[in-house]
Amino acid sequence: MADTSEQTGSVLLVDDEPGLREAVQAYLEDSGFTVRAASNATEGWEMLQQSTPDVLISDIMMPQVDGYQFLAQVREDPRFKTLPVVFLTARGMTSDRIQGYNAGVDSYLPKPFDPEELVAIVSNLTQRRAETAASGDVNPDIAAMARQIEEIRALLTQKGTIAQTPSPIRIDLTPREQSVLNLVAEGLMNKEIARQLETSVRNVEKYVSRLFSKTGTNSRTELVRYALEHGLVTT
Repeated sequence: MADTSEQTGSVLLVDDEPGLREAVQAYLEDSGFTVRAASNATEGWEMLQQSTPDVLISDIMMPQVDGYQFLAQVREDPRFKTLPVVFLTARGMTSDRIQGYNAGVDSYLPKPFDPEELVAIVSNLTQRRAETAASGDVNPDIAAMARQIEEIRALLTQKGTIAQTPSPIRIDLTPREQSVLNLVAEGLMNKEIARQLETSVRNVEKYVSRLFSKTGTNSRTELVRYALEHGLVTT
């Protein structure tokens, strides 16, 4: 087992193989990391909208959207330009590795791999990201969140002029989801919502993710606009 005394950081793991996904998640968590896991690129993208991890780990061979396509989507978003990405794959050919590096991957581990090597890579990338943040560079997650909060507040000033129409799909929200939606629509960040609802930030993230899924939106701004247009906000 790797030395975990200094290990901290958050990881988003995207892999469609349940056994490997669970094993990697368990090993990283045992090594001191906070890990969220997704079974495909679509789910991984939704989780990225909630919060930016310190490191993204993705399999390459996945159905529908493979790792290369997922990485391209990630790199096209200004919020994730500098997000460290590690590829896990059964493909070990040099040409495949070159394709990954050209696409913007930071590290590449062919399966089977030594879990301690993965921990060492993640630790190094996490430390580099922390040093970059400490040097004064703006955290892309915080910057993106701040931008969305400003966009939401701008929307609220137009609330009275936004025409309301019935939602094209039936949306049933639980009382807690409704509470979270109302607070998101007030321009509150996850920590502020968690404080008001006396719950954890992680729970708030889960509720926001469910709201994205139920409304077919991908950002807080889109969610609030959708809610205002279809009368989903009750405050």
